[in-house]
Amino acid sequence: MNKTDKTLKNLMDSNLYSRYSGLLALSNISLQLIDTNGDILLEFNPSPDFCKLICQERETRICSDYISRLNTGKGDRFICRYGLANILLPVVINNQTIGYVVGAQVYSPDSEYQKYLIDIMAMAQDKKLEPEFIAKSIAAIKTIEENKIEIHEQLCNHIAQNICYDFSESINNTDKAIARLSIEKEMLEKKIIDLEAKNMSLVINPHFLFNTLNTIARIAYYEKSHKTEELIYYLSDLLRYNLKQDDELHTIGAEMDNIEKYLYIQKIRFKNRLEYDIDIADHIKPHRIPNMIIQPIVENALIHGITPKRDGGKIKIYAEKYKNDINISVIDNGNGFPKEVLQSLQQSENKLGIGFRSTDKRLKRYFGENYGLTIAKSDYSGSTVTISIPTKPNARR
Repeated sequence: MNKTDKTLKNLMDSNLYSRYSGLLALSNISLQLIDTNGDILLEFNPSPDFCKLICQERETRICSDYISRLNTGKGDRFICRYGLANILLPVVINNQTIGYVVGAQVYSPDSEYQKYLIDIMAMAQDKKLEPEFIAKSIAAIKTIEENKIEIHEQLCNHIAQNICYDFSESINNTDKAIARLSIEKEMLEKKIIDLEAKNMSLVINPHFLFNTLNTIARIAYYEKSHKTEELIYYLSDLLRYNLKQDDELHTIGAEMDNIEKYLYIQKIRFKNRLEYDIDIADHIKPHRIPNMIIQPIVENALIHGITPKRDGGKIKIYAEKYKNDINISVIDNGNGFPKEVLQSLQQSENKLGIGFRSTDKRLKRYFGENYGLTIAKSDYSGSTVTISIPTKPNARR
């Protein structure tokens, strides 16, 4: 592994998302970081399901329209074969392209008509997917006004330039973290003001909260309160993820990353009264589920299972793949649900309470009646709640 590759891996392990959270809050259009082979390293904002599940060879690799343009090492804005606007911006260090910031994957008002020209039946046959799934994925692609696409391109360019700066600093092994953060903070604040002035419609009230949290985190950094800085960044990420109440599917990996931050914060609160373990194999993480499906189950385990125990307990999240299904289990060694709570859960027509019933219905709406949520066990030794989903999109019913 050469020096550049090693730095790239180290950067992916850092708070890269949090660093640009103030800017990312300005747009919900696709924005990703890829390597020179086209493999997706980090999703700042996810791609449309049409691009990720239909056009791409696999979920972790960008589509062939992008791949064909990577060998030039130059930036590009192009229209793909299906009429979507796309942005490609190189990350260059010492005249070497080491990756790209890519994004958009939207229709403009002038090109929206092309979605109606896609031969859904031929595509369904070629991709071995259900026509209904393809039709819904196409319908979900955003149509964005040209000026907003241009603003998003500026955002992508700014992030690409700052990543270049990060890489350059890491490769040269310099120790200028405080100076860099000060410069970056000033640049981000200036860019946010500029973007807000150009298009106020891209800004919503929660962004003030996120920006304030990030400012406090930076102050904690300068004061060397690293634990406080980390907690604030995690809280900011949790709030942002929880506000993504869209109707798109998220990867299991993204959901688990959110849950791990939630449990980390709870661990600081409960200290040695809470232990947790997340065991999700890498080949399961790219599969997609509705957002905020698993966290309510984890919260229930904490509230009803672990909190009442004097010595606390442990929560384990485990996933396994069996044939064409994936089962994700939330297991705790608490006291089990209180009798009255368990009776309440079992009094509905689906044998589940309101919160769990809502989760079960969401899963069935996406994947069909054969999938959903079950309370596999709940007694004095603890509880096990399991959700089941299909491994393939065409398993939808």
